[in-house]
Order: sequence, then structure tokens, then C-alpha cells
Amino acid sequence: MEEKILRKLFLGFIQIHILHHAKEHPIYGVWMLDELKQHGYNISSGTLYPILHSMESDGLLLKEERNVEGKIRKYYTITEKGRLVLTEARNKAYELFKEIKD
Repeated sequence: MEEKILRKLFLGFIQIHILHHAKEHPIYGVWMLDELKQHGYNISSGTLYPILHSMESDGLLLKEERNVEGKIRKYYTITEKGRLVLTEARNKAYELFKEIKD
């Protein structure tokens, strides 16, 4: 049960990670899975891809399909709305961190 509760909490953190990296450069699924794993988030592609699609539907990410070695790879970049949401999320996360750090 604890794992299920933590998973729900971490989904918001994962979305902030996605927005942060999509602001720096275009991202794609496998790269994002590896990046998240480096931060201790061990999620499957079956979890990540619906998050990416949802964030695209919400207007936070823009998808571009590119041909990479004969295969179509979907790259995501942040939108202006995504930038605004990321700024607000950073502010809220910082405020929360200051409150709970000790």
C-alpha cells in the first residue's frame, strides 16, 4: 500500500522533471526513462507514455515525429503553457522544500 501512495505523489514530481528537461532540449521516451531512473524513479514505458500523451493533450508539451535510423521517434518540447506551469511548480516546490527541509 505504501508504494501505491508514494507512486501517486511522485507522479507530480515526474511531470516536473519532464517539463524541466523538455525546456532544456527535445526529449523522447527512452531517454526520459533513463533520466528518471538516475533520479530514483523506476517507472515503465507503460507509465511514462500515457503521462507524455496526457501532458501533450493538456497543452504542456508539443510532439514532433522524426525519422531516426528508419524508425519514427516522438520528440517532446515544452510549450509556453508548459513554461508557465513549470515556473509555478518550481515556486510551489521551493516553498514546500523550505517548509519541510528540517
